[in-house]
Amino acid sequence: MNRRELLQQSATLSAVALGSMAFGGASRAATAARKVEADHTASQAADAGKRLSPPTQGTTAVAFLISEGAVMIDFAGPWEVFQDVHLPGRSGSPFSLYPVAETLQPIRASGGMRITPDYTIANAPAPNIIVIPAQASPSDQVKEWLRHATRSTDVTMSVCDGAYVLASTGLLSGKAATAHHGSYVDLQKAYPDIQVKRGVRFVEVGNLASSGGLSAGIDLALHVVERYYGRDVARSTAFNMEYQGEGWMNPSSAAVYAHPPVQTGGSPLCPVCWMDADRAIKSDYEGKTYYFCSSAHKQIFDRAADQFTKS
Repeated sequence: MNRRELLQQSATLSAVALGSMAFGGASRAATAARKVEADHTASQAADAGKRLSPPTQGTTAVAFLISEGAVMIDFAGPWEVFQDVHLPGRSGSPFSLYPVAETLQPIRASGGMRITPDYTIANAPAPNIIVIPAQASPSDQVKEWLRHATRSTDVTMSVCDGAYVLASTGLLSGKAATAHHGSYVDLQKAYPDIQVKRGVRFVEVGNLASSGGLSAGIDLALHVVERYYGRDVARSTAFNMEYQGEGWMNPSSAAVYAHPPVQTGGSPLCPVCWMDADRAIKSDYEGKTYYFCSSAHKQIFDRAADQFTKS
């Protein structure tokens, strides 16, 4: 699955979300989310910038929730970060990593890579951290697992359009979040009770976190490492990875994505995702012609053109 197909899939996720709201799904999700919040300890719900405490014994468990179409860099980037953490005087990584899915059947990630999960949602060890990449729309069972597991996580983090998966649980209701810059408008439209933050590398609220697109997941993972073990360990991890980005130290460093790119000629831009558009796929609105990257995004635009032309 390439980036364009991912954004089209995100459109499908949002359509499912809107349909669920129409039949009371949003209310049920919000009720379940409130229960999770009630169960969560005050220390975990406090200031997101405070230090996290690793387990007194063993390693910090990191579950990577995957399903069909899971975007490689969304989970491989954070995976690399957590596996590369080394502490002075300690052998091996302080994090233990495992992929989790609804079943043990192999899934096809973006680009066709085949991955076999280590655990199902029925038998996975209780995670301290959950990483949610962009992927297929989750089942009710997966959403319930996320709600239940998040009661005791230090961090449940979405990467890129994994925000749609996290939002579908109701856990982000009334909270701030972010996603890939091409999904800002669509995510806000699908979940109007979420405060979608533009132009940020990541957002944290309590034990929930969300990052911008693709490589932003690396920054969020490094930030989580810093919260556990301090800046020096996080900086050393980034150095050993030869990762030069510093967004993990400054979540506001993605300001370039806060506004739609300026059209400079050549291929027009799709008003839904801001990617290159196909001149054969177009709609007229208020005397202006708009072009789209796909028929799916044209349909989204046609249903609520004002939301995309005034954003």
